Amino acid sequence: MSSPAERYAAARRRTAHPTLAEFTASLGFSLDPFQVEACEALDEGAGVLVCAPTGAGKTVVGEFAVHKALAEGRKAFYTTPIKALSNQKYNDLVDRYGEQQVGLLTGDNAINGDAPVVVMTTEVLRNMLYAESPAIAGLGYVVMDEVHYLADRFRGAVWEEVIIHLPESVQLVSLSATVSNAEEFGEWLETVRGETKIIVSEHRPVPLWQHVLAAGKLYDLYAGADPHEADVARVNPELVRFAREEERFGFAPRGGGRGNNSTPGGRPGSSFGGGRGGRPRRVPPPPSRVDVIERLDAAGLLPAITFIFSRAGCDAAVQQFLRSGVRLLTDEQRTKVRAHVSARCADLPAEDLNVLGYHDFADGLERGVAAHHAGMLPTFKEIVEELFAAGLVKAVFATETLALGINMPARSVVLEALVKWNGEFHADITPGEYTQLTGRAGRRGIDIEGHAVVVWRPGLDPRALAGLASTRTYPLRSSFKPSYNMAVNLVGQVGKVRARALLESSFAQFQADKAVVGLTRQLRRNQEALEGYREAMTCHLGDFEDYMGLRRALSDREAELSRQGATQRRAAAASALEALKTGDIIVVPAGRKAGLAVVLDPGLDAGRDGPRPRVLTAERQVVTLSMLDFPVPVEPSGWMRIPKTFNHKSPQARRDLAATLRSKAGLGEGEKPERPRRERSTAADDGEIARLRKALRAHPCHGCEDRENHARWAERHSRLERETEGLDKRVKGRTHSIARTFDRVCSVLTVLGYLDGERVTAEGRRLARIYSELDLLAAECLRERVWDGLTPAELASAVSLLVYEARSAEDYGPPRLPKGKAHEAIERTVRLWLTLHDLEGDYSVDFQREPDAGFAWAAYQWATGHRLDTVLEDVGLPAGDFVRWCKQLIDLLGQLADAAATMAAQSPDSARIRETAHAAVDLLRRGVVAYSSVG
Repeated sequence: MSSPAERYAAARRRTAHPTLAEFTASLGFSLDPFQVEACEALDEGAGVLVCAPTGAGKTVVGEFAVHKALAEGRKAFYTTPIKALSNQKYNDLVDRYGEQQVGLLTGDNAINGDAPVVVMTTEVLRNMLYAESPAIAGLGYVVMDEVHYLADRFRGAVWEEVIIHLPESVQLVSLSATVSNAEEFGEWLETVRGETKIIVSEHRPVPLWQHVLAAGKLYDLYAGADPHEADVARVNPELVRFAREEERFGFAPRGGGRGNNSTPGGRPGSSFGGGRGGRPRRVPPPPSRVDVIERLDAAGLLPAITFIFSRAGCDAAVQQFLRSGVRLLTDEQRTKVRAHVSARCADLPAEDLNVLGYHDFADGLERGVAAHHAGMLPTFKEIVEELFAAGLVKAVFATETLALGINMPARSVVLEALVKWNGEFHADITPGEYTQLTGRAGRRGIDIEGHAVVVWRPGLDPRALAGLASTRTYPLRSSFKPSYNMAVNLVGQVGKVRARALLESSFAQFQADKAVVGLTRQLRRNQEALEGYREAMTCHLGDFEDYMGLRRALSDREAELSRQGATQRRAAAASALEALKTGDIIVVPAGRKAGLAVVLDPGLDAGRDGPRPRVLTAERQVVTLSMLDFPVPVEPSGWMRIPKTFNHKSPQARRDLAATLRSKAGLGEGEKPERPRRERSTAADDGEIARLRKALRAHPCHGCEDRENHARWAERHSRLERETEGLDKRVKGRTHSIARTFDRVCSVLTVLGYLDGERVTAEGRRLARIYSELDLLAAECLRERVWDGLTPAELASAVSLLVYEARSAEDYGPPRLPKGKAHEAIERTVRLWLTLHDLEGDYSVDFQREPDAGFAWAAYQWATGHRLDTVLEDVGLPAGDFVRWCKQLIDLLGQLADAAATMAAQSPDSARIRETAHAAVDLLRRGVVAYSSVG
């Protein structure tokens, strides 16, 4: 029961914030302090930045913004980084406010776009702002969920574009995971959006316990510490001993010890416990996924999400369950699952069910298990999410994409490994990623605690894991850079000068400028130190800087001549070796085999390392030499015949040939040949060196008794001066860096005719309608009429190059391409890209990645009506990937149709491209691709 003071404060809030009181009353639960603070700031007209852990309830603040907009008769846009999250939030808001009040715009779907509340991906809002869409009129609130996504190096710029370009009258609600530089981000928001309240909460409403599953037992990572107080110093000593024994002997301790005989959360009597002490035993292999889930089930820790970081691994985990016969659901639950899956998949084409893996998918769900990854059909992923939320899926095996905002909290999260493939190499997961993944554990209002379980792998360091788990924040770094589409849109709307100013207000430039402050401070300190060094090296006899200049010039000249001499000697030595013939008698000048030898094989085919002659030495050894053995050129001193029957493996043959060699060389037993003399140093005959040495001796400072002390200070001065010059370059490089990039982008656009001074040309207006990663290449293809005369299916195939990007170069092998006009268009597209790539190089930009033809055949086959199983078999793509690429291709074809429409009145060809693009969209949007992703 609340105290009189708390009741009085609540009454005051209801009076001061009636809209908030009305909203709170509709929730059925009371708000946490950080939610109240954020909502009150919003109610008072400020923007808010809310940083809180996953599952803490940040979205309540966004939902209040929606409620407030409806109460005021204004519009609210709720933006998310991914379509799945948009779909989920759309369904949540429809449940609350009804279908008439809520719309959805994701590129794939457009539902009730004129509603007062519209959920959309952030890219859709960016495009609306650039197109000056009438839908912006009356907009009062924008919620940016997962705003920390602006750090994403591929898509992050979109968030900053939206924040910068939103009308000043719009209140911004920014929802972020906990980041370590929230104040910096909030400070930037205040500069571009006006008053912004920063609310940071590090409190997890559901405590999270950390565990390690090792040798069949579940250890607490921390020795009985409260989850909020856990740190590296409190690591469970049993785990440390376990790791030490494994490292030293390849053994692990039997049993658990005191740190082990408790259930998760520190409660006594765990089924994971074990006796204390015992003999060491071999570390068993990691438990199977079935075994892990059964152990969690026995401890009451389901439902669980296991992050595997591999699509194939997720699918394999479900197959392991199908083979095991394990069931996690009751008969009544299985009946509910069967009915839900049948209803949701009723519209899928029956002939496609086998290729989609429907039967194994449904069988796994009826056992309570499922995979969740981007390779799955979107409908299948949504079914998993719906059944998980309903408590009818107990174990999900997922890639890390599930961690991004989708509302699928579990009682436990399992990590099989702490390393993942990042698209280029295997890398350790970061503290931020660990926090994001394990943050799924602990369902607010259902669980009193959540559990993160790491499966032991050889080499796991408990202290490193503890450091990972206790570092709960990570810095937010901007990935913003101006694109070609952004440039033409900005210049068209506000002109170049204003556009530069807008870009300089980006978070990227804000962070660069703050870094410049620190660099400038260091620069100032260096310059002060240089003054001190200059005083210390002052000589009463003369200008010591001038004297040191002579010393450095002499040293540089000697080093240069040394390099030149070494290069010349290497070249001469290689040339001499290349001239050797079998039977030549030589004296090896250096190395362990220096001395008399006869060439058995010149070794001229040794590759780029130079000749590697094989010789017999006078000591009867057969060895292969390298350039390292010849620092000076070698000249044959004679020649002898090598018998064709000579066998280097025969000691007698080697002895006989060595005796002949010594005889030919005129050497008695034990005598050594004279080695070639090293050439006289070129420095001895160099006129510049002679001049510098003379000037050095004649300089007044040369006779100073304190000369070498002055010289030490002068060397320090020289080193610090070089460091200071580097700092100065870094400062200049960061100052106005975004604007300078924008200038280079504008130069490329001017050369190509998309900009003419401050004017956006007709071609530029067409580019302004294309929001692809390869925006400029798409515009060039339109202008150069690369796609003229193509059929709709051929156009789909050719345009797919601008959308598709293989997950790795080895994924699917050399691409198969359609023949005829489509093939010609694909070749022309690649040639155009090469031209653009060269032009970008001239202006030091690199925004247009190489087009990828890996989806061209699949797009062509699908658009010409082939069955799904045929298409997938031909290209080896998972169904989910195929659907995703088709939808992205449909999106770009729609943009190209819009872009062509800007020129349709002046060009019949543009009108035909528009018609063909629309026809291609109709051909692609069929079967599983057409099936709506909104439940």
